[in-house]
Amino acid sequence: MSVRVPRLHRTASFAALLGSLALPVSALPTSAFADSTTITTLPPVSVTANRVPTAAEETGSALTVITREELEQRQTQLLSDALRAVPGVAVNRTGPMGTLTQLRIRGSEGNQTLVLIDGIEVNDPAAGSEYDFANLLAGDVERVEVLRGPQSALYGSDAVGGVVNIVTRRGAGAPRFGAAVEGGSFGTAAGRASFGTGTDRYDLFLSGQGVTSDGVSVADKRLGNPEKDGYRNGTLTGNAAVRPTEHSEIAVTGRYTRFRTDTDGFVGGRGAVDDGTSTAGEQYFGRLQGKIALLDGKWEHIVGLTHGRQQRDYRDDAKTVTSRYDGRKTKADYQTNLALNSGPADHVLTAAVEHEEDKAISRSSFSSFDRSIGSTGLVGQYKLGLFDRLTLTGSVRHDANDLFRDATTWRTTAAYLIEESGTKLRASYGTGVKNPTLFELYGYTATYAGNPNLKPERARGWDAGFDQALWGTRASVDGTWFDQRIRDLITGTGRTSVNMPGESHIRGFELGLSVEPVDRLTIRGSYTWTDGEDSTGVELVRRPKQLASLTVNHRFLEDRANANLGVVYNGRSSDWAYDPFYNRQVVNLAPYTLVNMAGSYALSEGVELFGRVENLFDRRYQEVWTYGAPGRAGYLGLRLSL
Repeated sequence: MSVRVPRLHRTASFAALLGSLALPVSALPTSAFADSTTITTLPPVSVTANRVPTAAEETGSALTVITREELEQRQTQLLSDALRAVPGVAVNRTGPMGTLTQLRIRGSEGNQTLVLIDGIEVNDPAAGSEYDFANLLAGDVERVEVLRGPQSALYGSDAVGGVVNIVTRRGAGAPRFGAAVEGGSFGTAAGRASFGTGTDRYDLFLSGQGVTSDGVSVADKRLGNPEKDGYRNGTLTGNAAVRPTEHSEIAVTGRYTRFRTDTDGFVGGRGAVDDGTSTAGEQYFGRLQGKIALLDGKWEHIVGLTHGRQQRDYRDDAKTVTSRYDGRKTKADYQTNLALNSGPADHVLTAAVEHEEDKAISRSSFSSFDRSIGSTGLVGQYKLGLFDRLTLTGSVRHDANDLFRDATTWRTTAAYLIEESGTKLRASYGTGVKNPTLFELYGYTATYAGNPNLKPERARGWDAGFDQALWGTRASVDGTWFDQRIRDLITGTGRTSVNMPGESHIRGFELGLSVEPVDRLTIRGSYTWTDGEDSTGVELVRRPKQLASLTVNHRFLEDRANANLGVVYNGRSSDWAYDPFYNRQVVNLAPYTLVNMAGSYALSEGVELFGRVENLFDRRYQEVWTYGAPGRAGYLGLRLSL
């Protein structure tokens, strides 16, 4: 999954680089934006790693990129399924499609990963400051970047484990319409439609997608739970931008999702059991941004305003709302980048200020909760490039918090290129901070009371690795060793939350391989070993020690046909089991291997038939104790492009 690409020349215009991107961080992309005929020509540039355009070979952090082309080849419906193939990433879903889906990077907790969609932070203040990937469909996704390691110096709280930056499609060229429909196992039907257009002066993209499924039991059927649990999801996205001049842009993006998931109950001593409960909710995200570049594009200014709201209603078997959660996040940000050149050296200076307000509201028969917290972050970074070989960065951030002691975090990276051998050596070191969630501080239920004396979790970590080209440009291999330590880790005790004394320690290594043995045949593989323990020496739950993936893709019949094989291995992991009195103990979850196959064939220009089989060998497994997973499933569909 790691990507090796030609190096961008250091004298390239900073504005020209930024204008060619299709992946924002605090910013939206500036120009456009690729459709399916141009995706492979995008420059190999990332904004996520340094908040400024950085060529892949100048990036000192471990970074993995997933393109829309790869998502379409795999026929990915839920984006979280594609993230299972990223080194260092563990995904846990509490049952079938639509149920709670957590992502952990390098053994960090789910709420220690920051998730961005089109520059909008989507971690939910009313769900433990974590983003639930359950309802994120992949049909409108253009590109995903996964940045691993402590990134609080650039992104603040929630970025202890890393950052997942998701960029949706943009309009380009003449007006273009696309649509797809599919159906298959478990009474599943899905569809999507999109429209896009754009020129040098504007772009527009609109998309709608949805899925409905009768599903399988959330509680494992093998434990005597035959009831099917259905799922519904409808998602609308849109973005538009106008560029009055060559170096200015005003852009807006929005996203709306409405969903309903049938769920099951939980009983101490038995775990998940059939019942008639369900969860329904809505998500709203939006961003407005202005950008202007001065000094012939060398000095850029970006100002933005984002707002997100995520609501969830939990219902009993009579469809009566028993509890409601509402998380809101509003953020205003300004960033400026200045690019300078002096002989053999390139300099990029970045400064940013961000103010964020988080609010969480809950209503139920046993509690009423309405709390908010504000914070202001100041960011500074210096990026230095020397002799087209060595790239160094240094970043520092100071966060002023309403409720906690102010925090200062920092990060440094280095990347050294040996062009003669096609080798890149890289290393990074950073510190991180994760603030207690509002519920951990002030939440209340019949069995839980918040702890207002909690301290923020603090992390420090490093990694060192290499990227090596082999066989000309047909193969590459990369490896990374990482080590991370977290102090004051927050854990639940059953009745409240506390900071654990001592230091949790997570270490491991990641390997990646990409080979194109012949034209149009691509083989990618990854392997991760992770060893994580809390300060008492107990293994961290839901972090498999071993993860591996293999993806083989072949285009043939003059590119009219495509075949894709995907294999994901999830090694043994641990989880918590609860007795009838809700005391917990550690249990082991068995390893499993999933094999998926997908294929497509172009019947004519703009008309494509596709199909896939998921869980080919009908593997039965649990990702979370007593929660089930779908067996073998097949789907068939048709895709149109006009």
